[in-house]
Amino acid sequence: MAKHWADFQYEIYLNGMTGAVPRLPTDLTRLEELAEHRLGPGPVGYVAGCAGDGSTARANREALARRRIVPRMLRDVHERDLSVEVLGRALPAPLALAPVGVLSIMHPDAECAAARAAAAQGVPYILSSASSTPLEEVAEAMGDGERWFQLYWGKDREVTRSFLGRARAAGYSVLVVTLDTPLLSWRPRDLDQAYLPFLHGVGTANYFSDPAFRAGLAKPVHEDPNAAVLHFLGLFGDASHTWPDLAFLREHWDGPIVLKGVLHPDDARLAADAGMDGVVVSNHGGRQVAGSVAAADALPGIADAVGDRLAVLFDSGVRTGDDVFKALALGARAVLLGRPYAYGLGLDGQAGVEHVVRCLLAELDLTLALSGHSSPAGVGRADLAEESA
Repeated sequence: MAKHWADFQYEIYLNGMTGAVPRLPTDLTRLEELAEHRLGPGPVGYVAGCAGDGSTARANREALARRRIVPRMLRDVHERDLSVEVLGRALPAPLALAPVGVLSIMHPDAECAAARAAAAQGVPYILSSASSTPLEEVAEAMGDGERWFQLYWGKDREVTRSFLGRARAAGYSVLVVTLDTPLLSWRPRDLDQAYLPFLHGVGTANYFSDPAFRAGLAKPVHEDPNAAVLHFLGLFGDASHTWPDLAFLREHWDGPIVLKGVLHPDDARLAADAGMDGVVVSNHGGRQVAGSVAAADALPGIADAVGDRLAVLFDSGVRTGDDVFKALALGARAVLLGRPYAYGLGLDGQAGVEHVVRCLLAELDLTLALSGHSSPAGVGRADLAEESA
């Protein structure tokens, strides 16, 4: 029998019989405000911050809010199954934890805590290239949990090749290539604090532990950390990559490759033509292009263009179970969750991340059932009504 994620609500109510209440809010939209009060302005600003005046992040939320669910009645939803197949992998729900870098600024257990939480709940964890913990340590922390590796595709081919080899050896099964960050955008919250963790050697663990990266240094990292940081900054991004360059990644990665940051149907078609396996419809949570199209507005066109050729995933703006429902209805196979789990981590470590995952999936389970659906496969655009903008 499939897991009923909705049972989490009864667990909470039963715990309440002994006077226990959840340590964190069950309305995940409240986590950011709580994090603002409890965590330092630099770290919170780095996670919450956006490009420009934040208009893209607001547009992401508004695009989801504009679409309203149309529930259907008298359908048998007693038994529900949220499991999906994505990229040949059987997942217990249409959810993965998005790559979020430098998590040590939120909690000392950093990526290992988030990865353990994902593994405990059976959802994939996508490790950022810019993690505070080497990818091998994160892999060890999550045992046989499903793990994917996110690549920031930099200038040094040897470092890229080395990263891919290390990730495969450590059991990462899917490569997620972020395309929308060849440069860091103009982010006023970080700029106003003059806060960039990388300058302090935070978020550089995969690089500083990499033999190909260290081969480019005159001295070991510990002898001249500033030189190592400058070397990292010099190769982190590469704004000269073009579509033919994807052949290099395909040559050095024998598993599925997903391109993250796709917002135009023609780019999705180019991804399919290049032999990629999936795309993530994403504007980096509003962190890269101020004034960008909302991710949820871009999703239907991309699903129509390549949904029969590629796995179409979605992120940017997802905060609640009904957001996941809407993304599925608009054509996504699964969603990636970012900021909410980072706040959960900052507020309560591994337990906080597990709380976020369980709340989101309980709400999704209930939203599906109460809307007349017993699985994600039954959801489509006819289940949404769009309010005029």
